[in-house]
Amino acid sequence: MDFFDYFQVTSLVIVLLIVVGRASYLRFHRNINPIVIGGGKQGVWLAVELVAIIGFVAWMIEGLLFALHSSFRLFPSSLDSQLLNFFAAKIAGVALITSGLVILGSAYASFGDSWRVGFDIKTPGTLVTTGTFALSRNPIYVFLDLWFIGVFLINGTLVFLTFALLAVAVLHWQILQEEKFLERLYGQPYRSYCAKTGRYVWW
Repeated sequence: MDFFDYFQVTSLVIVLLIVVGRASYLRFHRNINPIVIGGGKQGVWLAVELVAIIGFVAWMIEGLLFALHSSFRLFPSSLDSQLLNFFAAKIAGVALITSGLVILGSAYASFGDSWRVGFDIKTPGTLVTTGTFALSRNPIYVFLDLWFIGVFLINGTLVFLTFALLAVAVLHWQILQEEKFLERLYGQPYRSYCAKTGRYVWW
């Protein structure tokens, strides 16, 4: 294992600690269930969300196997085709993931008790528009995009490029679904927030 392998494993551990830690705090200290996958969805939309979650878990496992140089793979060996293998690309990947982790940490700090995974119809929390959310309406999705792209740049294989492209498309679709849900939930305050804050980055 080299620096880039250790970096990928470490970044994965950091993400899991942040998410599990935040979810545990809300569940056991605030009596809030933050994991509401599938809330308000049914049929095709629910299936897409579940497939996306399964794919995300598979991507994390594949990335861990790749970083550990395991001979076992979840996906066909043909997807291990090397598309790029440049030091500069690997450094760019590290920079993107590091920036994403900073965004993720600050987003969770700004979220307070309002963080949810999925659409929480029963106890949605308050609309958060300050902190990191004053710069982006979707900082966690920005982090995920940076993470997927960064992992591809570090590893340079077809499987990670495929996941990066799919992730960007699926995450954008998820953002559009959430925008409809949030507009119905918060009404004019959310529309005013959208008017002054970019979907991805501050304008």
